Amino acid sequence: MEAILYISVAVVAVAFVVLVIYIIQTLKSLTQTLNHISHTVESLEGQLQGVTKETENLLKKTNDLAADIQQKSKKLDSVVIAVEEVGHTLQAFNHSVNSISNTVIQKVADNQDKISQIISWGKLAGELKDKWSEIKERRKHNKEANIVIDNRTE
Repeated sequence: MEAILYISVAVVAVAFVVLVIYIIQTLKSLTQTLNHISHTVESLEGQLQGVTKETENLLKKTNDLAADIQQKSKKLDSVVIAVEEVGHTLQAFNHSVNSISNTVIQKVADNQDKISQIISWGKLAGELKDKWSEIKERRKHNKEANIVIDNRTE
């Protein structure tokens, strides 16, 4: 019985050694995996710091751009208000011109007879002036003709 006990102890010892060898191999593999994961995490940490810096720079530029846009928007507001006022002024001017033209049209329509008479008198005055000029020319011509005749008789 003692032999069985020694064989059993030897089998248990061999099984324990085999188990320890497999556990050592597993732990080595686990160590390598953890080292690889550690390097990957360190690399990601460095990349994350770079991304964080870029994000901070981008955020700063965005804030600067927003402030610049806000300043330019305030300046543009005054231009928009000025253009709006010019629009109102032009509208008022157009309304005034329309009112004046409507008044003139109404006055012309109301005084159509008087205007016709004025035009007739104007035509008559033009004709009288033409006649007067014609008479003056005839007199001048007659005087010149008389002077020529008088010079011949002498």
